[in-house]
Amino acid sequence: MHLILCICIYTYFCMCVCFFFFFTEKMNTNLFLSFFVADVISTVEFNQTGDLLATGDKGGRVVIFHRETESKSESEELGESGEYNVYSTFQSHEPDFDYLKSLEIEEKINKIRWLPQQNAAHFLLSTNDKTIKLWKVSERDKRPEGYNLKDEEGRIKDISTVTSLQVPVLKPTDLMVEVRPRRIFANGHTYHVNSISVNSDGETYLSADDLRINMWHLDITDRSFNIVDIKPANMEDLTEVITAAEFHPQHCHLFVYSSSKGTLRLCDMRESALCDKHSKIFEEPEDPGNRSFFSEIISSVSDVKFSHSGRYLLTRDYLTVKVWDLNMEKGPVETYQVHEYLRGKLCSLYENDCIFDKFECVWNSTDSVIMTGAYNSFFRMFDRETGRGVTLEAWRESSKPRAVLRTRRVYTGGRRRRGDVGVDSLDFSKKILHMAWHPAENIIAIAATNNLYIFQDRVNAENQ
Repeated sequence: MHLILCICIYTYFCMCVCFFFFFTEKMNTNLFLSFFVADVISTVEFNQTGDLLATGDKGGRVVIFHRETESKSESEELGESGEYNVYSTFQSHEPDFDYLKSLEIEEKINKIRWLPQQNAAHFLLSTNDKTIKLWKVSERDKRPEGYNLKDEEGRIKDISTVTSLQVPVLKPTDLMVEVRPRRIFANGHTYHVNSISVNSDGETYLSADDLRINMWHLDITDRSFNIVDIKPANMEDLTEVITAAEFHPQHCHLFVYSSSKGTLRLCDMRESALCDKHSKIFEEPEDPGNRSFFSEIISSVSDVKFSHSGRYLLTRDYLTVKVWDLNMEKGPVETYQVHEYLRGKLCSLYENDCIFDKFECVWNSTDSVIMTGAYNSFFRMFDRETGRGVTLEAWRESSKPRAVLRTRRVYTGGRRRRGDVGVDSLDFSKKILHMAWHPAENIIAIAATNNLYIFQDRVNAENQ
């Protein structure tokens, strides 16, 4: 496993935050905190080629970064790929209010998913707790001129003044990136949407909330098909909720969803229209000797991802990340400890609500390395071939161009090395929950509160 080279860092509106901080000291602190919270990144996603990277934040904004190719020769000499620069920014969702239930609907972007590219334009889905939107992202570098019924300023001409006809022509203009909403999928969920996943058929996608999973057609906004419903007749009998769901990367009839009990259910839509009865269930038997008050909380699966090959599943619970084989239901084939040293601090983590944090996990392009987040701005990578793990830190000092990331270690006992971080010194407010891995290269995007870090593997880039 090679060290990672940081190529760029983006801070959401950091200049505005600094200005706001120094010139409003006497203003209400809560106003500043709400301003800062709105900039916290809540999701990160590469498109299928890796040339575009989209991020969503708690303020309902989507920022798209584009990989520059202008200085490609210079980048290759340095062993780097093109940098990612801001391509477009738009407001995806606004705060809303459900008058029927007297509930506020946050504008926070929960998930972003890119659709496979069919033409020059790009399409992406974004969702908050209730509403899913389909956006079209397109470029325009030409504009039509020479209309017959309009003047140069766009005003309608008097028809009596038109004495001849001309063919409008396209003339070059400055590049403009246009983002427009194409579809709005509303009123499909009673509970908070936690997942969306585009099907391999390119025509449908699923959305999941706490108790139901719906399947939508991209061209139909007024109805969806309910494919999973675990809501009991009496809500007092509720024992688990859906935490994540995803379609299989190759087989359009297969999807998986995880639950707060730590189970995974693989469903086949060829068997029945309503997939309340799963085809396979994956779960790990609990050791009665290790059962505690926190067992059910820390076993809840916060994220599930199919491998690119479609053979394996990757899941993340609070303390571990696991790899499951679709052909073996009795237990995971690989288990990696992310921060086992926190097991003794579960009581304090429960009191400050950190035990309910939802960490994501991702595969690399070859399914040989997996990555997930932790606290203190740490993130972990595990090599599946050797079983070795490495802890790296995303922080500003490592964001300098061509700066090599250092490995970090959490001190839990024994001989303490220089640079080790004690368990009691961990900053639990600096958590890395969201991340993405380039679909073809060793480039990763890490979201750390309101900062986006992009790193690349310099060694592999030089060998290409």
